[in-house]
Order: sequence, then structure tokens, then C-alpha cells
Amino acid sequence: MKKFIKWLIAIVLVIFVIVTSTYFVIKNKEYQPSNAAMNAAIPATTVDNSIKFQGDDTRPAVIFYPGALVEPKSYSIWANEVSKAGYSVYIVRFPLDLAVMNANAASKVQSNKPYIIGGHSLGGTMAARYAVKNKKELRGIFFLASYPEKQTNLRHFKVPVLSITASQDGILNKKNYKKAKKLLPPSTKYLVINGGNHAGFGSYGKQKGDNKASIKNSDQQKVVASLLIKWLNSKIE
Repeated sequence: MKKFIKWLIAIVLVIFVIVTSTYFVIKNKEYQPSNAAMNAAIPATTVDNSIKFQGDDTRPAVIFYPGALVEPKSYSIWANEVSKAGYSVYIVRFPLDLAVMNANAASKVQSNKPYIIGGHSLGGTMAARYAVKNKKELRGIFFLASYPEKQTNLRHFKVPVLSITASQDGILNKKNYKKAKKLLPPSTKYLVINGGNHAGFGSYGKQKGDNKASIKNSDQQKVVASLLIKWLNSKIE
């Protein structure tokens, strides 16, 4: 019996060490917000599992899923501008900053109210997964350097859909992105930011595997904000 207990304790300790080590390895790879993004996040408040940029709460809320291993405040610059245009923006925080850990996380802030959902990279894929399961109050979907997975078919959705990519993106799988277009409605609006790159959809510095942008991050942030605001104002009721 004593031998069994010793083995059990040893196994628990090994599991603890593995889990702890994995956690710190992942956290060390996390992309942190730039100083500009941190400054833009100052007006934000924490609401449940999200950071909220206050807009007009009588309008549909914008719920955003960050890219993998990207700290949520990295998207504060354009989120702050969208909120100033009248749309409350909720940037959802996930365990280990991986949206795949909980694709239904938006439910905490959506609360059966009208909403628009979008995401960057893997975050966009998971946002689409949430939208498919929560269509009733959905008012729009947007993808930033992202696309839906093959089991997430949005082809017959009647809500507005926006897809924004960047010409210098070195991470987006262009082949899969092109194939995924058949999963989106024919009315989907496709836009390209000339000179922008993958990391430029947020503000967190260089990202491994990405190409160098030919425009400043501050300029790409302005374009992202402008394109989203224009789409929201023209397409969302």
C-alpha cells in the first residue's frame, strides 16, 4: 500500500511539473502589446472574460477573438477607434490566449443580445464557429487574416460578412484561404491592406514567420479601424 501511495505521489508530481512547464513555455511565447496599444487600452474596462471599449450599448456589440498567443490588449488601438464610432467592443480573453480552448467564450458577454463577431487568424476561425451555433442575434461576421474551417459553413448566412487580408502577410495560408471562400456567402466583402502584414492587425511587434510590412504599424491600425467602421456603418442595422 505504501509503495502504491509513493508511486501515486510521484505520478502526480510528474504531471504537475509537465503542466507547469508547458504553461510557462506557452506564456513565454505570448506576444505582448506595444506601448501604443497599452496606452490605447487605458479607457477599457474588464467585463467578465473580456476587456470592453465603451460605445453605444443600444447598437449591436462587437465581439473579438484575438489571434493565437496574442495578448488581447494588442488590439486596443483599432478597438478604441471603433468604440468612438459608436460600437462597444469586447476583446475576449482565453486560457493561454488560445481561442481554440473555448470557442463559446463570447456567450458571457453576448447574453442573447444583437452582436457582431470577428477575429484575427485562429481567433477568426473560432469566432465563426461560435456564430454558426448562435445565429439568432447575429448581425455580422468579420475576419482579419482569417477564414472559417471546413466544418463551419457560412455560405447561406444572410448577415454581412467582411474579410480583410494584408498584402505582405507571411502567415496566412493563402491556399486554404482561397478554398475557404466557398464557405462564405457570395455577398462577402473582400478587402486587402496594401503593405500590411499579419501582425499588423494588432500591435505587438514582429511575429515569427511573418513578412516585413512596408507600412508602419500605426498606419495599418488606422486602416483596420477605418475599414471596420465603414463596414459597420454601411452594413449593420
